[in-house]
Amino acid sequence: MTSAIPFSLLELASVRAGDSVGKTLAHSVAYARHAEALGFRRFWLAEHHNMEGVSSAATSILVGHIAGATESIRVGSGGIMLPNHPPLVIAEQFGTLASLYPDRIDLGLGRAPGTDPITSRALRRAGPGAEAFPADIEELQRLLGPLQPGQQVKAIPGADTNVPIWLLGSSLYSAQLAAALGLPYAFAGHFAPRLYREALALYRARFTPSAQLAAPHALLAVPAIAADSDAEARFLATTSHQRILALMRGQPLFMQPPVAAMDGLWSPAEEAAVRDFLGLQLLGGPDRLQQQLQQLLESAEIDELMFTVDIYDPARRCAALDILAGLAPGLETGSGVLSSGESV
Repeated sequence: MTSAIPFSLLELASVRAGDSVGKTLAHSVAYARHAEALGFRRFWLAEHHNMEGVSSAATSILVGHIAGATESIRVGSGGIMLPNHPPLVIAEQFGTLASLYPDRIDLGLGRAPGTDPITSRALRRAGPGAEAFPADIEELQRLLGPLQPGQQVKAIPGADTNVPIWLLGSSLYSAQLAAALGLPYAFAGHFAPRLYREALALYRARFTPSAQLAAPHALLAVPAIAADSDAEARFLATTSHQRILALMRGQPLFMQPPVAAMDGLWSPAEEAAVRDFLGLQLLGGPDRLQQQLQQLLESAEIDELMFTVDIYDPARRCAALDILAGLAPGLETGSGVLSSGESV
C-alpha cells in the first residue's frame, strides 16, 4: 500500500456473541498481522470499561500483546483515558512498551472516562479528574522526557523514551489543546462526526510547533465497511447498526451476525440516531468507497485516516482491509499531504 495519506486501524477487541475473550483477542492479533502485511501504519486499541462485548479495558496490556505478535506496524492507544490513571503509572507502562518495541509505540490520550458514571467513580483516582487533563499531559511529558537535575519522581522505565503523545478528541476543546501543546491530533469521527471540519481547521490554525512536532498532523477516525459490492456492504453494516442500537439502549455490545434488514429491529427515531452516529461511515464496494474517500479528503485537510471496521466475520473483516488498501494508491490527496520528518 502506497499513499500520501497513510491508513491506520482502531480496534476495540469486540467480542462476537458466543465467543470468548481469548478467541476475540486471537482474532485481533490475526487482524493486526494482516494490516501490517498490507502496509497499514498504526494499530491502536481503545480504552473502555464495564462494557459487555468490548475487551480492550486493559489497554496497555493489549498494546504489548499486539506489538509482540507483529514486527513493524506502530501499535498504540486510541486512547488511554488519562483521568482514570496517574501519569506516573502510564509513563512506566508505555516506557516499558517503548523499551521492548523501540520506535513502534504511540500514546494516544483522551480526557473522557470511557465508561458510565458509576464505573468512572470506581476507576478514578482521588483528584480533580478531567479538569486536570492539561496538567496531567505536561506531567506525563516530563516523565517520558530526559531526566532533569534534582528530579525526585522518575518513571523507570519511561524516562527519556520520549514516547510520541497524541491527543484524541471529538470537540473543539481537544483541538485547541492539541494545537497549544504542539501535539498530533486524532479526531473521533467514528462516533462523533459533526464537528470534524471545525476541529481540524481550528487545530491547524492555532498549532504551535513543539519539540515533538514541527508542523500539525491531523488524523481522522471513521467507520468503514468495505466489501466486493455495495449490496454486500449494506448487509455487513447491519452488525454495526445492531451494536450501536444496543449501545443507545444500554444493552450488552456483543457483535451480532448481519441480518437481511433492520426493519422491525429499530424505530424510525432509533434509525435516525444510529445513522447520525455513523455520519462519516464509508460503506460500499471498491468504486463507491473510492468516491467516498475522495470526497472525505476534499472536505478537510487530513494527514492520516484511521478506520474502525465493525464486521462480524473475521475473514470478511480481513478481506475489507484488502479492499481499503487497494484504494489508497488512487487517492488524490490535495492539501492533506503528510509532512516530511514527522516523529509520529
